[in-house]
Amino acid sequence: MSAISYKQREQLAGAVTDQSSRHHVRMRRGPVVDCLLALFMTAMLLLMIGLPGDETIPYHFLFLSLTIVYGFRVWPLWPTLLVALAVTGSTGWVLGARVANSVIDNAELAEVPLMPALFVAMVWHARRRAAAQRQVERMADQRRASLERERGFIRDASHAIRTPITIARGHLELADADGSQPHVEIALRQLDRMSALSTRLLALARLDSGEELQRTPTDVAALVAEIGANWTAHTDRRWLADREPTGRLRIDPDWIELALDALIENAVHFTGSGDSIRLGCRSAPERVTITVDDSGPGIRPADLPFVFDRFWHRRPEHGPMGSGLGLPMARAVAEAHGGTLTAASSPDGGMRFVLSLPRPLPLIAPRRVRPVPGPAER
Repeated sequence: MSAISYKQREQLAGAVTDQSSRHHVRMRRGPVVDCLLALFMTAMLLLMIGLPGDETIPYHFLFLSLTIVYGFRVWPLWPTLLVALAVTGSTGWVLGARVANSVIDNAELAEVPLMPALFVAMVWHARRRAAAQRQVERMADQRRASLERERGFIRDASHAIRTPITIARGHLELADADGSQPHVEIALRQLDRMSALSTRLLALARLDSGEELQRTPTDVAALVAEIGANWTAHTDRRWLADREPTGRLRIDPDWIELALDALIENAVHFTGSGDSIRLGCRSAPERVTITVDDSGPGIRPADLPFVFDRFWHRRPEHGPMGSGLGLPMARAVAEAHGGTLTAASSPDGGMRFVLSLPRPLPLIAPRRVRPVPGPAER
């Protein structure tokens, strides 16, 4: 089990503890509120008895307080009915005595069924609302548990895949010395693909779980130049630069580097020797944009909406088949930073990817994930 899994369990346990603490606080406050309500209602009843001719004013305050408090407390059904009967009987007795003694008119007796009826209506609506809220909470708990199981499976599967990949690579590299190089190269490419798949699955699981990025003030233009230099040293493409100073943004440079590697690797897969790949960045008052353009075949307009779907890809002409997770992971990185990642046709004839980061970044809880870089595919 990974350290991340333990960390998430601790966070989940902490959330449950906080929720339990708040529930206990409400449970402790409940009897206090009930006692205060009982004292207030008793005081109103005594005022009804002690104020002949003006008893309707405390009578209304009595039922008003009972109705308001019940809207927040929602007592069990039988105690609620007993309280309603007791209050109706005691207040009705006082009003009936006043009518019998000719202190108030007979019309005042209309209040006796009216106010309890309003209280019963409040009881009905409050209980329906409480039942609906409990149902929503149960559904939310089930959904949360399902997401936790899915994320845990992805994390564990990603880690489990890496061990046999490492072992298989070691044996294949030894077998390469026996003269079966073509078959070994094919097997090694497939292992590289599996390794990229496990890396991307783990990265997506980390992003989906809302783990913390480690934001530091970073010169975006310098970061793009550094990443471009790493790629130009090992790939025979025609590399173009279109950068302008951007200043510093509070980003996680490791995650942004991972996203840009995915975009550049995608451009490399869909271009051949001598084709061009252009890396650019622009600065505006509201945002900084990073662009990756290629002169490859591009993509059909009908397929454009599916570019960022997980496990969606098409076979490149100049590179190996990808895992279908590189571009979705890059978009997840952009969204984790409060930005966007879009795809469109490039002026160079192929594809253009635009990674946009807002300036300043929204106030999002800092993230602290250290990803392991890997290849990216469309």
